[in-house]
Amino acid sequence: MNKRTKGESLFPMWLFFVYLGVLLLMSGIHSGLLLGAAQWGWGSLTQTLSPIFYWAAVAGGLTVFTRYRIRITYEEPMLRLADATRRVAKGDFSVYLAPIHTPDKTDYLDQMFLDFNKMVEELGSIETLKTDFFSDVSHEFKSPLAVISGSADLLKKSPSLTDRDQKEVDSIRDAARRLADLIQNMLKLNKLEKQTIRPAPSVFDVCAQVCGCAVQFEDQWEKKNLDFEADLEDSAAVFADPGLTELVWNNLLSNAIKFTPEGGTITLTQKTLDNWVEVSVRDSGCGMTDETIRRIFDKFYQGDTSHATQGNGLGLALVKRILELSGGEIAVESQPGKGSVFTIRLPRPDGQEALV
Repeated sequence: MNKRTKGESLFPMWLFFVYLGVLLLMSGIHSGLLLGAAQWGWGSLTQTLSPIFYWAAVAGGLTVFTRYRIRITYEEPMLRLADATRRVAKGDFSVYLAPIHTPDKTDYLDQMFLDFNKMVEELGSIETLKTDFFSDVSHEFKSPLAVISGSADLLKKSPSLTDRDQKEVDSIRDAARRLADLIQNMLKLNKLEKQTIRPAPSVFDVCAQVCGCAVQFEDQWEKKNLDFEADLEDSAAVFADPGLTELVWNNLLSNAIKFTPEGGTITLTQKTLDNWVEVSVRDSGCGMTDETIRRIFDKFYQGDTSHATQGNGLGLALVKRILELSGGEIAVESQPGKGSVFTIRLPRPDGQEALV
């Protein structure tokens, strides 16, 4: 802190005099108690025990008072700061900590709160600038990308292209497709974070939706000769936005196919719990290290760089944000060389057991 804070210390002088005065007063009462006990003819046992109980009561009273002062002076402000810190760590930059005292009595905890508020304000500005940049750049890329993709499609139809030319055109089309997917995910994630896309939850059969999404990838898993196993109930009702949850299944299934080698296995399981419907996507792929698991939901993070050309590192960030907005949960279990399992939990609708 560059400047000295103003106002009272957290250990003001009046508190010292309170303790001093109380102890002097209690000492005087103790002396009077001993004199009175002798004059009143108390027994030796009573004269011995009465000072013990007396000072036990004094010590208890001072302990309670000290505990009260510690709680209101330190614990409550620190708990407020800890709660605000957790909220900021989760991405909430609207946090504000009101100072404890008026400006003329500011202490170092007040100054800490003011510095914290300034830090959060700066972080919020940076986050806003970043999301606006992603949004603006993504929109600007869409038009030239459409031109590139359209031109590549026209070139592909040209009869005069050699085999080498065809491969080059295919490379252009693949690069354009990956860039289009990146832009689309950036825009979706940006809208979800700004909450310009608000979930419209409804009751629907998640089993039917998961099966429908899996069928869309049939060509891909057959091309890699993957075994696809499914263990689902006939139906299970959830309360969520069906359009957003479809993105969740598409991303998880796409990742499972991408990271599972030829001849591997993908397993899709579902079960109904008390308040949740749980869906798991398991693969027999390369697995992940603890460091990768810790960062797997970060934007643009790709733990396995050998598959970087097949993705953009935004899919799981998008999945996590959708589940946060839907009141759902996601958990990851993985070991290197032993595959991964992503477990999704979505809330069940109140008052309904399952769809008929």
